[in-house]
Amino acid sequence: MLFNSYQFLCLFLPVTLIVFFALGRVDRVWAAGWLALASLVFYGYWSVKYIPLLLGSVIFNFVCGQALSRRASSPQGRQLLIGSIAADLLLLGFYKYANFFLTSMNDIAGTQLPALTIVLPIGISFFTFTQIAFLVDAYRGIAREYSFTHYLLFATYFPHLIAGPILHHAEIMPQFESPAPYRFSSRSFAIGMTVLTIGLAKKILVADHFGVTASRVFDAAHAGVSIPLAAAWVGVFSYSFQLYFDFSGYTDMAIGISRLFGIDLPINFYSPYKSASIIEFWQRWHMTLSRFLRDYLYIPMGGNRKGLFRRYLNLMVTMLLGGLWHGANYTFVLWGGLHGLYLVVNHAWRSLPRRARNVDAVPAIRVASAMFANRAATFLCVSVAWVFFRANDLGAASNLLRGMLGMSGLTVHPHSGATQQLLVRSLPEFAAVFLAAGVLVWAMPNTRQITDRLGRALDDPAAHVFYLRIVPATAGVLLALAVLEMRQISSFLYFQF
Repeated sequence: MLFNSYQFLCLFLPVTLIVFFALGRVDRVWAAGWLALASLVFYGYWSVKYIPLLLGSVIFNFVCGQALSRRASSPQGRQLLIGSIAADLLLLGFYKYANFFLTSMNDIAGTQLPALTIVLPIGISFFTFTQIAFLVDAYRGIAREYSFTHYLLFATYFPHLIAGPILHHAEIMPQFESPAPYRFSSRSFAIGMTVLTIGLAKKILVADHFGVTASRVFDAAHAGVSIPLAAAWVGVFSYSFQLYFDFSGYTDMAIGISRLFGIDLPINFYSPYKSASIIEFWQRWHMTLSRFLRDYLYIPMGGNRKGLFRRYLNLMVTMLLGGLWHGANYTFVLWGGLHGLYLVVNHAWRSLPRRARNVDAVPAIRVASAMFANRAATFLCVSVAWVFFRANDLGAASNLLRGMLGMSGLTVHPHSGATQQLLVRSLPEFAAVFLAAGVLVWAMPNTRQITDRLGRALDDPAAHVFYLRIVPATAGVLLALAVLEMRQISSFLYFQF
């Protein structure tokens, strides 16, 4: 079931909310159980046959977590932790990487191993990583769960189940145990509806429109069509904006929906395209994944504690595995490796003395222009890396990169057949569309900033009268436009990961 569908917005969500708060007035355990059941229905709407797989994963990790809590920081607990994580990764590996492994074996050894008929269970990467984090925290003695109902809800909670954010047990479980979420709050509802509306508008009114052009260009590159310079960059920047508004839109909707229930999910985006470096980009983009990779992979491998070479090696390994997590394709490995290289160069530059970097020599009047240049360079590097992230295979990525370098021609005639096949609008129209998207990305406040101010306004209405008028009015217009545009429902990009 998709957040951007009539079934979800007009039926599933209202019914789930009404019953949840009705049960919450009677018994909080019943309310939590209802929300867990609704989450399983939400997941089963995609495929009922994978509900046993999800439940099996939840039961297995709950039992292992109980055992790890009793053996925290002990040799026996360490062995159990390794075994339980291995089992989780084997399950994930079978569904997500079995055919990739077979294909790689065929390429390397010249064998002809047949591909398996496997359908990737939706959300398996997210609920697996969420539970691995719980197991590690249980072993460390910082997480313990006594209630299976609450753990089931933690692992299957539908706002984050399919595409994150990736949760820590400690940040969500106390909220399920608190009485506050089980009582309807007009303040939480107002903030939740605002965030939900912003996310819905991002997805339907912006991301899907950029997706049309991005798909045309990348599909043409995959088909072997030579992509001229202008069309190549239009396609790449279209995908940069599509992915940004699609994934941040999904996260906004997840956070907004959860807030309707009185539950706060962690922030996952904070204006990542405003970043002035790749280091800052990964502090703002998919923040819960960055946190997971840092806490459960980079730091355990040694982090920055064992010298520069090991630090850079750990960065590369972390980003390569982060790329592979996104998909079983060499393109994702290259995408992760490219970002690993970006980070190594960025950290190496920062490690130089300020005098060597000529930082102190920059006049104050040039700070703004330097910041603009850094942000533009970061966005350009990120967009180039997105080519590997989006391309179907290495051949398509190579074809598009040649076009971006002008090796397939510098421009296209505005009335040529090639232009009509690759682009939906003329180049001047694209310039206007990109300018509008740029204003949203670089000049407007992000969702968190909007809702933080909305929260202050709701707490003190007399001091924020104008804000309390303009935000609901704007949200109402955006909601109406988004609902009217939901004629052709499209899936979220991160569902495939």
